[in-house]
Amino acid sequence: MNEKKLRKSRGMTTVFLIIIILFMYFSAMITDFNFIEGLATIPTAFSWIFANLFITQETLERLPTILEKLIETIFMSIAATTLAAVVALFLSLMGSKTTKISNVLSAISRFIASFSRNIPVVAWSLILLISFGQNSVTGFLALFVGTLGFLTRAFIESIDEASQSAVEALRATGATYFHIVNKAVVPQSLPQMLSWILFMIETNIRSATLVGILTGTGIGYTFDLYYKTLNYNAVALVTFTIIIAVIIIDMISNRIRKVIL
Repeated sequence: MNEKKLRKSRGMTTVFLIIIILFMYFSAMITDFNFIEGLATIPTAFSWIFANLFITQETLERLPTILEKLIETIFMSIAATTLAAVVALFLSLMGSKTTKISNVLSAISRFIASFSRNIPVVAWSLILLISFGQNSVTGFLALFVGTLGFLTRAFIESIDEASQSAVEALRATGATYFHIVNKAVVPQSLPQMLSWILFMIETNIRSATLVGILTGTGIGYTFDLYYKTLNYNAVALVTFTIIIAVIIIDMISNRIRKVIL
């Protein structure tokens, strides 16, 4: 029996691999992509990078301005994430099977989460750009809306995974809804929620760079400005500072996760 299951599993794996290869082949045909030509351009691309993207002493004089824009981007990402987390907490309480008040509110909450999550942050930036123009509000709202959907979904799953015994015990004693949420649901789900918030802060700092290019704010605007003026040395410095900032924040985030989880 085990041998038969193993053969069946291998057969399914082979079929899936063939399907994936066929998808890749037809996708390349449709898009006129030549894999061999693509590989051939890699050495040329790296040669251009090493020849142009290097930091000079003159470029380092721009570092204070770049750091100012980078800090602005980091704080905007943190602000958008924390505000989205507060709103997502209320939506997740309405949407969770454990804490929902009514089926209607639950459906509305899940719809908001699905709608905002399935539209990329870049798309939200373009949509909001039409209404609010190129300013920091547009970037903030784009990050906020995209984060709201993701965190609402993540919080709902965290609440649903919490132990039901404490909730049922409090209900049996006649505890109010807010008492159950405060004493049973939130304490169990909070570490996981904090972990998701830290993850989204990291993600939003990366996304904020691209959002800034579209909305004309933060480090993204600085990157775009130097790139369009062909100042590749400054582009290299901006890229380097973004990478260092993301690595530092990632290390801090991982350290906090180890403490809370």
